[in-house]
Parts: sequence; structure tokens; C-alpha cells
Amino acid sequence: MKQYLPLLALLLTITTAASAATVDSIALPSRSMNKDLRCVVIKPDSYAKKKHAQKRFPVVYLLHGYSGWFSNWIIRVPELKELSDREQVLIVCPDGGYSSWYWDSPIDSTSRYETYIAQEVPQQIDQQYRTIPDRSGRAITGLSMGGHGGIYLGFRHAAFFGACGSMSGAVDLSYSVNKYDIAKRIGDTVNHRQNWYLYSALGAIDQPSQSLAVIIDCGLDDHLLQGNRNLHTKMIERKIAHDYIERPGKHDWNYWRNAVSYQLLFFGKFFQAEARKKQTP
Repeated sequence: MKQYLPLLALLLTITTAASAATVDSIALPSRSMNKDLRCVVIKPDSYAKKKHAQKRFPVVYLLHGYSGWFSNWIIRVPELKELSDREQVLIVCPDGGYSSWYWDSPIDSTSRYETYIAQEVPQQIDQQYRTIPDRSGRAITGLSMGGHGGIYLGFRHAAFFGACGSMSGAVDLSYSVNKYDIAKRIGDTVNHRQNWYLYSALGAIDQPSQSLAVIIDCGLDDHLLQGNRNLHTKMIERKIAHDYIERPGKHDWNYWRNAVSYQLLFFGKFFQAEARKKQTP
């Protein structure tokens, strides 16, 4: 991680001619885990302009993958600043730990990343920034482990998030048995077999929830493709409206760099539609 710090510092201080978005790196404490974690917040160009001093902005919570950290996205995809400008949204990249899977672990009381990401982080972002503090102005998505987190947290907290998504998500845990520290978080498949469904994105959509705007995509050469197809099929069976995309690509940053642009466009349209509803008499 240390090798990326100079580059992160550069990204936080330099604004390109094509984008006036600014990037904050802040600490957000977790009461549930009794520690501070870092977070990147990307603000669109208009956020600092006097004529928009009273304007509130929607937020997209963008989650990293397994073994990642809070600055993964801005280091790998600095174009996020331009996308923040394009959609006029705040992009918040919290730290989800090396392998938390965005769960409140049922076997490790020190790992409470569902509480942190779905409650503590948004509450603090709403306090520190001019956000739209309701579900009409919140979306959550991510890549791989973070794609699982986007769907899992989006559906479990649909009263809080109005939209959610996944890019190359590990949404069906049956394709990740004995991998990625999952057993450390929810137990093994022998003694805790039910957890492997209940704590999956596939299981999360069983819970009744408010209507969500949902986007899911995965590359055709991705090892997690079948799990995404399983989720897509189940959502069709349950008549859960969603956008589902398969396109050429692997489980890598080339794919996610392309995918995030489409996801932010999708969320931008959702935010605009919600804003129009509020303006309708």
C-alpha cells in the first residue's frame, strides 16, 4: 500500500484542466469497531461555487474489492473526478477492510462493516458535506467483493439507499468456497452452511424491501459470470426490476474503469428522476 501514497497525494492536490472536481482524504471513526478508517470523497466542480452554496448533492458510495482499500478507486481510475463533474454527484470511497465482505460478522464481533458502511459512514458524510440526506440521493455499488457489498447492503438497507449496483460482483458465494477469507467472516460450509446463502447478495434479495433502482454488470470472461447470471435469473423470477449487462471483459481494472462510467450514468438518471418527483406539485 505504501507505494501508492505519493500517487494518492498527487491526485489529491492536482486538478486537471478537464476537471475541476476536488478530492478529500478524511478519517471516519467507527464506534461499532472502535477505530478510525480512511475515506476518499470526490466533490464535483460546482460544489465550491458560490452560486451553488446552498445546493445539496446526491452521493454514490463506491466500494473496493477483496484486498483493496479506500484509495483503490481514485488511484486506479482518476477519471472519477471527471465522472463526478459529469453527473454532479459526490463519490465516496470508504475503507471496507482487507476482507470484510461488508458484513457484520456472525462469528467475529470485531468485524462490523455492514454497520460501518451502511450507517456510520453515510451519517458522517451527511454531517460533513452538503448531501441529499434521504434515499432519493443515495446509491451504493462496487467491484467484486464490493459488488457483493453493493447488492447486499442496498437490499438490506433499502430504506436508506434508493439505488444499488454491482460490477463483477461475487454475488453468489457458492463460487468462492474456501477462498478470500469468507470462512473467517461467516464460518465454514460444514457447521455454518446456511450462512453462505443468507450472507450472500443472492440471499439478500429474498428480504422484502422498498423498490430500488438496480444495475448489475459482469464481463464475459469473468470467473464470477455464472454467479451473476444466477442473480439475474432469480431477480427475473421474483419480478425485481433491474438493468443487467454482460460485455466483453475480464475480472480486472480495464473492465471496472469502463463499467463505472455506465454505473454512474445509471445512478445520475435515477437522481434526476427523483429530483423531478420532488418538484412535481
